[in-house]
This record gives sequence, C-alpha cells and structure tokens, in this order.
Amino acid sequence: MMPNTPELTPKDSKDWTWTLSRACPDCGFDASVVDPAQVPSLIEELTAPWAEVLARPEPGARASFAVWSPLEYACHVRDVCDLFASRTALMRHRDNPTFLNWDQDDTAREDRYAAQDPKVVAGQLAWAAYRWAQEYAGCSPQERGRTGMRSNGSPFTIATLGAYGCHDLAHHLWDVGADR
Repeated sequence: MMPNTPELTPKDSKDWTWTLSRACPDCGFDASVVDPAQVPSLIEELTAPWAEVLARPEPGARASFAVWSPLEYACHVRDVCDLFASRTALMRHRDNPTFLNWDQDDTAREDRYAAQDPKVVAGQLAWAAYRWAQEYAGCSPQERGRTGMRSNGSPFTIATLGAYGCHDLAHHLWDVGADR
C-alpha cells in the first residue's frame, strides 16, 4: 500500500451529469431509471456498506498515489450526503437557486480526509445519509420537480439530484470494491 499523499491526487474535473441519461460503464448504476420515490431507501442501501469498509484493516491506506483510500472515499461520501441534503432543502425552499461551487479535492485536502478517524467517519456518514434521506423523503411528488442549478450551469430537479447523488454513492462503493 502507498502512503497517503493527498497533494499528489489529480483533481477530478469530469462532468458526471451524463450519468443521468445512461448506465455508468464502471459501476453499472443506471440513474436514468431511478424511481424518485425510492431515493431515500437507495441512500440507505448505498451507504450501509461503509461501516464494514471502514472496519477493514488499514482503511486509510492507498493502493496508489492517484486513488483515494477507502477512508478518504468515505469522508467524501459523508460530505456528498451533507451537500445533497442541503441542496435538496435549498431547492425546496427557494426558487431555482444556483448552488455554490464545491471542489471535492480541495475539501479532501483542507479537511484532512486521510487523517480522520474511521470509526468517527462511519458514524458521521450514517448520520449524513439519514439527514439526506429524510430531507428527500419530506418532498412531495410535486416538490421533486423543483429546480436548481450547479455553478457550471447544469440544471437539476430534486428528483434528478437524488438520482445523480445515488450514482455517486454507488460509484464510490465500486471504487473501494464493496458490494451494495
């Protein structure tokens, strides 16, 4: 295993919104067929395996310099759940908001993902997933059509944000070799 060197990890500059229209060739998750009513249960299903991932020996070790460790991915998933809960609430309560830019790589460095305690992260991730699932579950079918926009101009509804976020959760389980 490689030592943690977050400063050497290349930034992810891909636009992943294409996952809303077709299955991901890597993880196989197809966000285009996600039933909006199932998003809260999918959030739970796709975050539950992280407790086991974080209980692995050396969850903070990287397999290569360019790939996050399972611990770093878990911190990211926790923060994604927090971010998507906030963005869902923002769309519910404001008309067509524009989301502030979030640089996941800067967050990983600034929050020292690699130095966090796996047991603490497991609890935080479970809480963040619960919070997002509850916020989403509180949306009526009509509210799921409310809109928001990413800072790069990508439009979302609450429903498409939920499906997009579920792909992110599934993909990161795939990244660390966990079953969903």
